[in-house]
Formats: sequence, C-alpha cells, structure tokens
Amino acid sequence: MDFTNPLVYGVPCFLGLILLELTYSKHHKKEKKKNLYKWKDLAASLTMGIGSAILAPLTKTIAAIVLFNFVYEIFNPILDGVRTNIMGYESFGYAWYIWILCQLLDDFSYYWFHRQNHNVRFLWAAHIVHHSSDNFNLGTAVRNGWFTILYKPFFYMWIVAIGFPPEMLVVCLGIEALWQFQLHTVYVPKLGFFEKILNTHTMHQVHHAQNAEYMDKNHGGFLNIFDRIFGTWKELDETIAIKYGVTHAPDSYNPITILTHEYKDIWRDMKKSKNWYHKFKYAFAAPGWSHDGNTLTIKQQRKIMSDT
Repeated sequence: MDFTNPLVYGVPCFLGLILLELTYSKHHKKEKKKNLYKWKDLAASLTMGIGSAILAPLTKTIAAIVLFNFVYEIFNPILDGVRTNIMGYESFGYAWYIWILCQLLDDFSYYWFHRQNHNVRFLWAAHIVHHSSDNFNLGTAVRNGWFTILYKPFFYMWIVAIGFPPEMLVVCLGIEALWQFQLHTVYVPKLGFFEKILNTHTMHQVHHAQNAEYMDKNHGGFLNIFDRIFGTWKELDETIAIKYGVTHAPDSYNPITILTHEYKDIWRDMKKSKNWYHKFKYAFAAPGWSHDGNTLTIKQQRKIMSDT
C-alpha cells in the first residue's frame, strides 16, 4: 500500500491560518497580543519554513524509501525472517487499531527525539532554530531547522523493525506535524479535561518560554502522558509573564545566521579548553555546560534556585 504524507495538504492550510491569525492580531489592538507578529521575524520564519518544505521530499526519500524500508526488510525476510520465526508474525498489517498503536509509538518516539534535542547541545544546535524567535505564533510553527532531517529518522526506525509498515509510520509522522503546527497560538485557552491527556496550546507556550522554571518542559507531541511519566511536564502558571525565545539568541533575521549560530558558539566554546573531554562535553553535554562554571545548564540553575 502507498500513502501520501498529510503534510502535502497541510502546507496551504498553514499559510492560510498564519494569515488569519496575523489579520486577527492586527485588528484587535485593545488586546495585549496586538504585537503578536513582527514583519522581519515572520519573514525569517517563513524562509525557514520554505526551506523545510523544499527539503521535505528528501526527508521522505531518506526516511520512507531508504531507511525505514531497509530496516523493515532486514528484520524480515533478509535476516532469515526474524519477525516471522522469532516473534511469530510478519507484519502488523493495516487494521484501525494498528494505526492507533502506531500513532502512540510515534508519539513516544517524538517525545524522546524532542527531549534529546534539548538535552544534547549538538542536536540543540539544529533545533534551536525553532525556538530562536521571541514571538509565539503560527509563523513560529514553521520556523524549523534544516539539519534535523539528518538524524530524526533514527529515533523512529525501531517502529518499522518490529513490524509496522513504513508508509504507515510516514503518515503518522505527518499527522504529528499537523498537530504540532496548530499548538503555536496564544488564542486557545486551557481545554479543561483534555489538559489531562493532550499536549495543548498552553503547555506548548510553556515549552517555548525561556523562563527558568519553564525551560526543557513539555516535549510531547499529541499527548502529555510521557512528560508526566518522565518528569518533564509543567502546567502554565498564568501569573507568570512568559518570555519567549532562547537565552542565547542569534540576534539576527538572516536565515543563515539563524541556522548556524549555535554551531559557531559550540566551536568557540570548544576552544576554551585544551582538554579533549571538555571539548566533547561542550558539543554533547546539555546546553549551558562549561568546564569552569561560567555558564550553567538549566538543571544546575534550578538546583541553585532550590538551594537559595
């Protein structure tokens, strides 16, 4: 069977919803959200989004046609039918409940993919693009880094290895991306009962905040259950004024600078010490790590806050 990635149909909707939110925000000047969009920032975000859209076919080729199909096939039949002879089945097939299970496993993988983007600085260098705007709107939703396609599929290939069809996983990835897009708005309030299950708009506002109490929280895709299980869930406190963006911003609307500034910072920091272990840590420890304590990770900052 062959399925089309839902993102193919999502892109026109993305542009339409961005225009709708932009128009709404500009015509409700009495609201505190009247400056929701800045033109240069929006232009930078759209440039990032267009680049991602151009690279999307490459992503599908690498993930679906090459990597996912290779892993799917190598476990059955190339490796003498691992799934058939050891697990007792060849494939999970396409039943409706298999789709739901695949979407759940996709969400689990997305959680760890997203969390590691915040916990490993070299990955953060690719992901920081999405967080680099100090605005939170649907334009920010398309402000995606271009280098995550090089490693994102590796977080998901175990799903096809155990027997989920590659094309099914690609569709689930597209659905996940559609949900993630619409989370980037301040116009949806808390959703009552659904807050107990879903990753909602207010939770994603927390995720995009640079407030110390909010950083590295709410990594979930559809659901917030994995954040709750693994201790990274945080509810929005409406008494706290959110400051969006990152603590070390690129301070530029130039797309190349936005894409590469954190890699340059890593290289600069690696040169601070001649110790090779320190150099490794600057690249692969959590953002903020330093060998001399001049900068701190968010965990170190929170420990100091709790001790005072």
